[in-house]
Amino acid sequence: MDAILNWFNQVGQSYYDAFITEHRYMFYLEGLRNTLLISFLALLIGAFLGILVAVIRFSTANIKGLHWIKSLCNLYVTIIRGTPVLLQLLIIYNLIFTARNTNEIIVAGICFGINSGAYVAEIVRAGIESIDKGQYEAGRSLGLNGNQTMFTIIMPQAIKNILPALGNEFIVLIKETSVASIIAITDLSKAAQFIGSRTYDVLPPLIIAAACYLIMVIGFTKLLHFIEGRMDQGDRN
Repeated sequence: MDAILNWFNQVGQSYYDAFITEHRYMFYLEGLRNTLLISFLALLIGAFLGILVAVIRFSTANIKGLHWIKSLCNLYVTIIRGTPVLLQLLIIYNLIFTARNTNEIIVAGICFGINSGAYVAEIVRAGIESIDKGQYEAGRSLGLNGNQTMFTIIMPQAIKNILPALGNEFIVLIKETSVASIIAITDLSKAAQFIGSRTYDVLPPLIIAAACYLIMVIGFTKLLHFIEGRMDQGDRN
């Protein structure tokens, strides 16, 4: 019994040292803030790029003289999906943002946004193609041009169909930001590694960081379910 109590005391002390001692929770808060900033910036860029690329690919498919634009979009999607995000981060950081006063958080947000955009583009493309072509023809018959038909009739229906897939992509995006520490950003993973180097016990900080990621993912999942529920309720009404 004493051995079990001693083990619990040691475990409790290790987590206390990893979180409370020397105000180490401040490192986790800084890492959490940076992770959320990167994720939010990447989410905005990824959603914008993904929708833009998907719409361009769909709109230029049957227009003579504009096939090269679709080919360019396909090349972007192929390159981004075919290379690791870690390499993309290193290339963008070392090739494009070489100034000493570079903001690494912005660099990471742009990189992850570009990476996510390629996957969002495929998701949105599938959503657009899932809508019956009669919807597009109906919009044109009402006097709407191609862009008006796309954004007032096709996209709202497509977004509803692909919302779960988009949610999964954004959840993956949050977790992917853990590699941002490679360019000297103090995200959650980096904060856990730093604290582990101070306490000489790497497991408790890593578990605390993992719990933070889990809480973020669960919270985002709950938000998605709420949005889906509201959309379903709106359809029933």
